[in-house]
Amino acid sequence: MTSIHRLSNGITLVMEEMPYLKSAAFGVWVRVGSANEDETNNGIAHMIEHMMFKGTKNRTGKQIADEMARIGGNINAFTSKECTSYYATTLSQHLPIAIRIIGDMLNNSLFDEKALRKEKSVIIEEIDMYEDSSEDLAHELLQQRIWKGHPLGYMISGKKTIVRKINKDQILDFMDSYYTGENIVISIAGSFNQREILSLVEEEFGKIKAKSTKLIKSPDKPRYHKVVCKRNKDIEQLHINIAFDGISYLSDERFTLSVLNCIFGGSVNSRLFQKIREDEGLTYSIYSYGSSYKDTGLLHIYAAMNPNQKDMVIDMIYNEIYQLKSKGITKDELIMTKEQIKTELILGSEGARNRMNSNGKSMLNRGRIVSINELIDNIEKVSLDDVISFANRYLDLSNSSISLVGNLK
Repeated sequence: MTSIHRLSNGITLVMEEMPYLKSAAFGVWVRVGSANEDETNNGIAHMIEHMMFKGTKNRTGKQIADEMARIGGNINAFTSKECTSYYATTLSQHLPIAIRIIGDMLNNSLFDEKALRKEKSVIIEEIDMYEDSSEDLAHELLQQRIWKGHPLGYMISGKKTIVRKINKDQILDFMDSYYTGENIVISIAGSFNQREILSLVEEEFGKIKAKSTKLIKSPDKPRYHKVVCKRNKDIEQLHINIAFDGISYLSDERFTLSVLNCIFGGSVNSRLFQKIREDEGLTYSIYSYGSSYKDTGLLHIYAAMNPNQKDMVIDMIYNEIYQLKSKGITKDELIMTKEQIKTELILGSEGARNRMNSNGKSMLNRGRIVSINELIDNIEKVSLDDVISFANRYLDLSNSSISLVGNLK
């Protein structure tokens, strides 16, 4: 049973009771990420997420970690382009402790200057780590160039030169703008007493400011630019990423995209995987995926191969796109794919952590809970004509972009 509440400061609270469990998951979702930054503070949303764990007025960073370990719980966080999330999973009887810890972090973090200097070094190491991952780099290069000049193209971890300059005043100002009641969704799922937990959440989070006094300008819709990106690296494999202009996660066609992606390259029985990896043995890894945001999105194809196979692999990918657009898909493919997606949705909806995540994202992005039954109904409605129409409109080779990372010599 799911219920939705509004705290005194406008924070949305969604609670899903799962009384058959002995665990619970708690998450705070903030509608802010790297897409809300500019050239002077790129990386600040991610830095705030890191600094939340470095100590509050009531707990040191070690005490935060020790208290969660004492109850056998897990606490973590992530920053994306459009949101930041802080979450914990624990046994049901320890849920109040997890709520108090995260409440303390969001209300009372110190952002100590010494700790900030240390954490900058950690984040710079993280930026270098992404640079060393050729698969991630091929993806990031494309998004940076395709949305050049727009915050959606920024690296979530930021640029090193900017990260080094971010100070405490900037952090507090950024939080004052975005960490407000109207921008926050709290999601809880598992076994717990609704009345007691509702009272505790109000006590811990009701003191957060309801709205910002600043005029916050939303970023303009990003414009897709056709690009070719190359990064020479002395490595054995060549990594390529091909991208097409795509759709928002709010689009009604997102279900068609799910079906198309699963058939084309999103599973081990997909066309790309079976033809290029299994039948021809030309790549170790090949798959397609969508990256969708509030106003736009991309449809990607990734592959890693011996550099000598590059032209053959790209030709085969383009040929599979041509075959998909000209001949469509079979009824058997559609039926099998729908069963795959439905199974993934149902399995992914089980467990407190998954339910907390699903409800939190749904409320943050859509302002309502989207049920599993609704998702399945929409998947079932996707027709053969829907898939071929989508492929013809979006898999446009004349407007595709590509990045290549590896030994290009």
